[in-house]
Amino acid sequence: MVKKAKSNFDPKVFLATVDGGRTVSDYRKDAVIFSQGDPADAVFYIQKGKVRIAVTSEQGKEAVVAILGAGAFFGEGCLIGQPLRLANASALTESAVMPLKKAEMTRILHAEPFNSSEKRLARTLLLLANYGKESTAEPVTTRISQETLAEIVGTTRSRVNQFMNKFRKLGFIEYNGHLRIHSSLLTVLLRD
Repeated sequence: MVKKAKSNFDPKVFLATVDGGRTVSDYRKDAVIFSQGDPADAVFYIQKGKVRIAVTSEQGKEAVVAILGAGAFFGEGCLIGQPLRLANASALTESAVMPLKKAEMTRILHAEPFNSSEKRLARTLLLLANYGKESTAEPVTTRISQETLAEIVGTTRSRVNQFMNKFRKLGFIEYNGHLRIHSSLLTVLLRD
């Protein structure tokens, strides 16, 4: 039996440190992080504080779609090809937020040896569902094809299909027109 080599990559350390060009920005309460229509070129990670995600209609009415806390990701639409931000993000409290450029995030999802294709897919789905600390199913509001998921994960559409069916059978996800991600999908990432 061949043992897999352990990776030195620790996502918690990576997300907690400023290194290799990564920076952390501090935002005062009500400060704008990005606006609807801005270029979508990074995913954001909340180190501390709370962030409000809202959309504004053409008539100027605003609807809050999420309130996210420390440990959550937002702005992940860039990973699935959205060229512009579809929402506004602002600090609900004093917050520390780390932007992760799309290219860096994609590199990490592809390159880290601890991530098999199955784990990379699980990680991507959790990011798309804004997985935080709640234990409820999270809807993925953006329609995403298996081809797009395959491009993000760095595998084939047929492998993504196989993993999605496996995740559904195990109760990690639901999909029947709409995709819902359960926090139990995290167990795929925690397995050796």
